[in-house]
Amino acid sequence: MKKVLFATTALVATAGVAAADVTFGGYGRFGVLYQETDNGDDETNVTSRFRLQIDATAESDMGVTFGARARIQQNNSDTQQSIDDGPNGILGDADDFAVANGPAGTGINGVRFFARTGGFEVGVGNIYGALESMPGQYPIDLGLTGLSYEYTAYDSRGDAYSSGGDGAAGSNGVEVLYSMGDLAVHISASDTNDRVAGYVAYTYNGFTFAAGVQDSDSAVDTDYTVSASGNFGPAAVTLAYADNGDEGVTVGTKSGGDKWVLTAQFDIGAATNLDVYVADADYYAETSYGIGAHHDLGGGVSLRGGVISKGDDTIRADMGVRFTF
Repeated sequence: MKKVLFATTALVATAGVAAADVTFGGYGRFGVLYQETDNGDDETNVTSRFRLQIDATAESDMGVTFGARARIQQNNSDTQQSIDDGPNGILGDADDFAVANGPAGTGINGVRFFARTGGFEVGVGNIYGALESMPGQYPIDLGLTGLSYEYTAYDSRGDAYSSGGDGAAGSNGVEVLYSMGDLAVHISASDTNDRVAGYVAYTYNGFTFAAGVQDSDSAVDTDYTVSASGNFGPAAVTLAYADNGDEGVTVGTKSGGDKWVLTAQFDIGAATNLDVYVADADYYAETSYGIGAHHDLGGGVSLRGGVISKGDDTIRADMGVRFTF
């Protein structure tokens, strides 16, 4: 990440400012995305994303850091209209359709503001969200695009930082984070479904255990989730479970029920790693599983690819290049 330090005479002349800086970073990715549905339809499309992240901080004389995070992001699927992902729920393929008068796809997202001192932090606006940030929810980074992220136990049924919109910034999001040694605690709340969520995580002897709970007005939001992660021989293994609402109940495109996920990551040589997962849920028609690989080319550049069988019997695969800056 490239860093730009604004310690100018203007800042020096500003009373009460000890230090301030702005950092710019992010990544770009491009490649191909293939999809084959259970009715025999298949297609291959170009996929791409550019993300520029801006982090600005200032430190008071009392040693408290105040800051903000914003992103500018462009996906190949973004337009000046909003896009409905169609009956199959997959954005970027043939059954998508445009919805007139939607928001622009490119621009600065909702901003997250925070104040931090020691291991204590308060965030407001476009918050990270407790369940989204909980250890064990994103144990691997499959392929080039994440390939639907079916290896995430809580299944995006809670607040999360939005790269392309307001996120919880549009619904009065607030969160408190605390860490001390091997202990981490995170509590978040927003007006979205009147969510209040939190997790506690502890690392002991190389293993991380985490448990999260959520209260929500939605019958298909996550109620609670647990995870355990650690190394077993050459593999970094994570087992996670989530109670994602009431089984048999459907709200919008989401149905409730239990979900289990098992993931493993292996280093193959100094520059290549392999990711695998298997996931099952009450609301899946079939067990979901996948495999992916990353090969480091140096300088922040990597070749990435993967293939999965989704819980709805759809096959997805991607391959391409990602570079960080």
